[in-house]
Amino acid sequence: MSTTGTTPSATGTTYADAGVDTVAGDRAVELMKASVARTQGPQVVGGFGGFAGLYDVSAVKGYRRPLLATSTDGVGTKVAVAQAVDSHDTIGADLVGMVVDDIVVVGATPLFMTDYIACGRVVPERMAAIVAGIARACEEAGVALVGGETAEHPGLLGPEEYDVAGAVTGVVEADEVLGAERVRAGDVLVAMASSGLHSNGYSLVRRVFADAGWGYDRQVPEFGRTLGEELLTPTRIYARPVLATLASGGVHALSHVTGGGLAANLARCLPETVTAEVDRSTWTPGAVFSLVRDLGRVPADDLERTLNLGVGMVAVVAPEQADAVVRSVEQAGIPAWVCGRVRERGAEDGPSNGKGIAGGVTLLRGRHQGW
Repeated sequence: MSTTGTTPSATGTTYADAGVDTVAGDRAVELMKASVARTQGPQVVGGFGGFAGLYDVSAVKGYRRPLLATSTDGVGTKVAVAQAVDSHDTIGADLVGMVVDDIVVVGATPLFMTDYIACGRVVPERMAAIVAGIARACEEAGVALVGGETAEHPGLLGPEEYDVAGAVTGVVEADEVLGAERVRAGDVLVAMASSGLHSNGYSLVRRVFADAGWGYDRQVPEFGRTLGEELLTPTRIYARPVLATLASGGVHALSHVTGGGLAANLARCLPETVTAEVDRSTWTPGAVFSLVRDLGRVPADDLERTLNLGVGMVAVVAPEQADAVVRSVEQAGIPAWVCGRVRERGAEDGPSNGKGIAGGVTLLRGRHQGW
């Protein structure tokens, strides 16, 4: 039955007449089950499909003072690209990366996650593809996907439209929480490469390519693939490599580079007494960043406030541990390098640029290689 322009039956208006297909919803759940099950170990109690997900936290009994950490987020207008090219099996990785790597920043080990998908029309295969992407990323991050919700919103969202959101919970020992209070002048900044745009700035990116008349099916020599394939590159998930690095000690703080760019997010994890100086010459942003800059004639400061420019995570580490941290991250297949240092804050450094919160200052110096 069509979801628009239907005529009520002789017996009255049904839920299907209003645009909600409960049969399709049930079919979507069936298609999701195998993907979700692969993320679940013995800590998940009660299986899949209940009103609430249950997770056995007996392991935290061994903690001296366990703190729960939680984060919730979505992936923004990147979903518009997935919808436009009808490719939905990577957007879930973006969702996991956005929430899991936020709690890793405080040193927390992620435990379990829930997701929420709102759509204009349930297409079971599409919903299953989204959840399969979430599940694969949960496996990569070592997180159990314990539940979720798929909601059909006809009239609010178009038949092909959807949005995704999720929340993750983790645990960290109270005296091992990372943050600004651990950072000292003399600490070293270790950059970890992004996989591309990640999941921020897509309103700018989509506008630039739309204004240039570029379709998502356009082959781009700089990428070696289509524009759509490049823009759907999944957000890198740093959770396991970063947690392995923390085990060796020496990491004082972490910054997940999301909306606001490198400077604003790094300043958030610094005390008010210090300034972080980042040397742009230590890396070259990928081709997608230079193409956005050139096609849109985007001002440099706007570009840096919006996109990650090739750095997805920064560790603030004791100087004697910097080389070990770089090696540890690179062993996990993520390029890493020393990109700057922390010093005492001077009056000439100006106010904190930490996204509206009290924090330190980040100054970007020099020019990127090849820019």
